[in-house]
Amino acid sequence: MPGGSLMLEGKHILLGICGSIAAYKAAVLTRLLIKSGANVRVIMTPSATGFVTPLTLSTLSHHPVVHELFSDTGWHNHVEYGLWADAYVIAPATANTMARMVSGQCENMVEAAWLSARCPVFVAPAMDLEMWRHPSTRRNCATLEKDGVRIIPVGSGELASGLNGAGRMAEPEDIVEFLDQSFRSDTSLSGKKILLTAGPTREPIDPVRFLSNPSSGKMGVALALAAAAAGAEVTLVSGPVPISLPQHSRIHIISVQTAQEMRDAAVSLWPHSDIGILCAAVSDWRPQYFAAEKLKKTGQSMTLNLERTPDIAQELGGMKKKEQILVGFALETENEIEHAKEKLKKKHFDMIVLNSLKDAGAGFETDTNKVTLIHASGRIDPRPLSTKKAVAQEILAALVGTHLKPEP
Repeated sequence: MPGGSLMLEGKHILLGICGSIAAYKAAVLTRLLIKSGANVRVIMTPSATGFVTPLTLSTLSHHPVVHELFSDTGWHNHVEYGLWADAYVIAPATANTMARMVSGQCENMVEAAWLSARCPVFVAPAMDLEMWRHPSTRRNCATLEKDGVRIIPVGSGELASGLNGAGRMAEPEDIVEFLDQSFRSDTSLSGKKILLTAGPTREPIDPVRFLSNPSSGKMGVALALAAAAAGAEVTLVSGPVPISLPQHSRIHIISVQTAQEMRDAAVSLWPHSDIGILCAAVSDWRPQYFAAEKLKKTGQSMTLNLERTPDIAQELGGMKKKEQILVGFALETENEIEHAKEKLKKKHFDMIVLNSLKDAGAGFETDTNKVTLIHASGRIDPRPLSTKKAVAQEILAALVGTHLKPEP
């Protein structure tokens, strides 16, 4: 089955491996997840390294494998792993690890990441028949499920003890299928075509200088991945960003440099789009004249004449059809709500996402964001500081819940 699972494509999968003979299957599982298009990082308990080597898993996952909280290079940040992941899969999960998860103990990377994870957590148990049947294991499974953990059903067959029965870790193919089906539950944007702008623009002064801003494109990429995961076909019009742009079969990327190039791409795509999300930090001004040769340093000052760049949001708002939805972004430093409301009305947005540079952890280049969603109806919905991945999901959930009309 694996090799073309669209729901896993582009997903960040954190794989935790515990000390069980079933750990050898983790190598196959890692390979299958990679083939399905997922980005995989592996963490291990110290005892797991006795069953499968970190070198094997590092080679398969293309990332270093961490199996200690501390090493010669310093402390390994389990919180970072928990925030990075779209899903955390513990496979194999021993009876000991499951019991420690229930009690909230934290003595290794696998347990520390579990306590830090903000994503769905999946556990693939692996143990002998009597251990699986034991009342304490049954209670622990029930408690973990109550806490929101998804238990991947065990298999039956010959066990390490020589007994035959339930307790085998699910086969890697079955784990991938389980994850794939879990991600398929969100089809809220299936069939929708989304135009998404992201990143900064660069307005050239001469061959070596330009006007721009520090936008990293992280918020736009998070929105593109979240929309694709919900079934949308996304065209991402991106300015020059310092991060890798997503490789996903439902994300088509158009790279641009200037505001004019971004405008031309957006205007051509908008009539064929259902939803527009204008996340880019477009330069408002550009040099009136481009110097074909590098400007020399002469005198103590220089005057640079500027002119306005195209207002992409206003142009798309003016073109907007009744059935289309347009979402804008506003980055403000004062009178934030008032200015965002004015922009929403002027540019015919259905919703605007407001950032304030006064909020710690929000704004350019960060991995987190704090936004306020303002709807055309007048409703204002402030959101807490979260990762940009989580903010992207909140934005899309608000868009779907408030602005997408159900099919008749």
